[in-house]
Amino acid sequence: MNSNFTLDRRHGKIMGVCAGLSNRTGLDVTLIRVALVLLTLCALGPIGVAAYLLAGWLAEG
Repeated sequence: MNSNFTLDRRHGKIMGVCAGLSNRTGLDVTLIRVALVLLTLCALGPIGVAAYLLAGWLAEG
């Protein structure tokens, strides 16, 4: 488990945010991707998309 959040563009699909979260938490990247999609569709809506883009823009990578 990594101590800092960084993007993982090598293993990422779009910006590397989910892969970076996977490295940070130790969870499977597929689980994080599915959870993010479900949260965005069912609860967060456009706020989830904006948070993803903001995390990808602000994080080190």
